[in-house]
Amino acid sequence: MTQTSQVVVIGGGQAGLAAGYHLRRLGLDFVILDAQPNAGGAWQYTWDSLRLFSPAAYSSLPGRLMPSQAGEAYPDARHVVEYLADYERRYELPVERPVRVLGVHRDGGHLRVEADAGTWHARAVISATGTWWRPFLPAVPGRGDFSGRQLHTVEYRRPHDFAGGRVIVVGGGNSGAQIAADLASRTELTWVTQRPPRFLADDIDGRALFDAATARRRALDEGRTDTGGVASLGDIVAVPPVREARDRGLLKAAPMFARILPGGVEWADGTRAEADAIVWCTGFRPSLSHLAALQLRGSRGQIATDGTRATGEPRLHLLGYGDWTGPASATLIGVGRPAREAAREISALLRP
Repeated sequence: MTQTSQVVVIGGGQAGLAAGYHLRRLGLDFVILDAQPNAGGAWQYTWDSLRLFSPAAYSSLPGRLMPSQAGEAYPDARHVVEYLADYERRYELPVERPVRVLGVHRDGGHLRVEADAGTWHARAVISATGTWWRPFLPAVPGRGDFSGRQLHTVEYRRPHDFAGGRVIVVGGGNSGAQIAADLASRTELTWVTQRPPRFLADDIDGRALFDAATARRRALDEGRTDTGGVASLGDIVAVPPVREARDRGLLKAAPMFARILPGGVEWADGTRAEADAIVWCTGFRPSLSHLAALQLRGSRGQIATDGTRATGEPRLHLLGYGDWTGPASATLIGVGRPAREAAREISALLRP
């Protein structure tokens, strides 16, 4: 099956839907190809206790405020999935799923999008596949020798699965802190971080983080001093469960260990900790393998962009991968602005 569309959006999570909203407003012909069987993007695969960093009204995609969740100041992942599914229906976004894109290729005046469900020819492509599908695991000596269970953030679901066990959580960001807090009262927990954890002030949430990221991007664009952005404020948002565990003294971090043993871990000074499981909350890398044929990656594996537009291929835009594709563009509230800019640039490109 071969089809033609002015724009193909790859990915039907929050970034893809935000792009679809703006493409629809501009009257462009487009399709959204989503590899997942259901609406909701990566939010449908997160751990059970995950909460947003911001109230619902400050966690919205363009055009549609997220409704509040009864009894919750900070909505959970299930509420986000319901919101994204409703958003998709409300704006009648043309999402086709499950469709897994295998590769994007130059084909004369078009970009050819090869997928397991057929081929699309497009004059422009927006890649919005995110990072959830490419978890990162650090190369720690002995990692392959561990006899217990190892899993990444993407595989963690609930503390009940580890009740009474000895668990090491690795990672000093929000995922590490939230999962450590989840496990703290149900397991023998060891929380390990590369540097001492930096909790943001209790009154700072996603609204302030978005403002900080936006201010940093504006300063850099205008040639002013780097404000430091979100990193200048801290690493961990003190959402209620994290705050409670911290205040109870349950979130005391140890420095990173030097090696992994069959039954646990060992620090450089010879200190050891036994473990039944290690949870790696060590982040992600952009999921960009479908763009390999375009040969756009630099020496560090990242595609150079001007805003959201790939500098080596003006018909390609990257959306929602982090600050390098727009301030806070990997967040619900932050993706709207770069999505609008990408849609406008594509509209101008396609204009006769």
